[in-house]
Amino acid sequence: EKLCKYTGFEMALPMNTGAEAVETGIKLARRWGAEVKGVANGKQEIVVCAENFHGRTSTIISFSTDPDARVNYGPYATGFTVIPFGDAAALEAAITPNTVAFLVEPIQGEAGVAVPPEGYLRAVREICTKQGVLFIADEVQTGFCRTGRKFACDHEGVRPDVMTLGKALGGGVFPVSAVVADKAFMGVFTPGTHGSTFGGNPLASAVAIAALDVLEDEKLAERAAALGETLRAALRQIDCPRIVEVRGKGLLNAVVFEDGFEAWDTCLALRDAGLLAKQTHGNIIRFAPPLVISEDELAQAIAIIKQVFAAIPTAAGA
Repeated sequence: EKLCKYTGFEMALPMNTGAEAVETGIKLARRWGAEVKGVANGKQEIVVCAENFHGRTSTIISFSTDPDARVNYGPYATGFTVIPFGDAAALEAAITPNTVAFLVEPIQGEAGVAVPPEGYLRAVREICTKQGVLFIADEVQTGFCRTGRKFACDHEGVRPDVMTLGKALGGGVFPVSAVVADKAFMGVFTPGTHGSTFGGNPLASAVAIAALDVLEDEKLAERAAALGETLRAALRQIDCPRIVEVRGKGLLNAVVFEDGFEAWDTCLALRDAGLLAKQTHGNIIRFAPPLVISEDELAQAIAIIKQVFAAIPTAAGA
């Protein structure tokens, strides 16, 4: 009830992990496609994006384009079509009569905080509605105020048909995830057709309720929006010729270095200076501080970043 009120959807199915939530969304879409849209069972297709990260289960890695996640884990699940991220025309071209859903991260986290072009999510919503395809937003990383709004889809004012949720829902202390949707879609699951032993257990539910209270009471969406602007402004002022781009929303941000730059060593230097940050795709460093970070703590973090970045050689091999 609390989660439905917070998200604005009619039904919520609690699970444990983000990958489990995504698997649930895939099953929901396939069953909806067969029972409501009329696609023959076994012919259901789901469109996904290149550079995606939705988890590490065998089904999910089948449509990953990351070799580290995929290589030597075959045979792979079929029924997925991969298109470029941020390309609405590619989505429209990929849809067939057997397409039941489009699964997408509103901002691609593991890809290096890839923010789509303005208007992309609105176009996705229009295409999915026109074509009779479910719009599934994976908000496991981006949801619950991380990007400066309740959900990343809110930046464009769009409402997906299904959302997969996790991470922050557990308050950083307990595994909790969920899938939310209206009854017209979630209703394809009847008693006994899907579930998880520990999904929605009393402790997990109590943790999730407390986490939602904190998000609302402490106005963490507004906080993330304001502090994110401060962080990105500071990062863009750093004089480092090897930085190509600073991007992100709220407190989900990344610094992209030139091709060939090895960000791992810089992450280790940041660690040694007292700051944890994650390297991804070789030349990208992600910065995703806690939503409860204070202004003083953020200033300390920025000072560390400036100090470490100042020591980066101005040219490869220097």
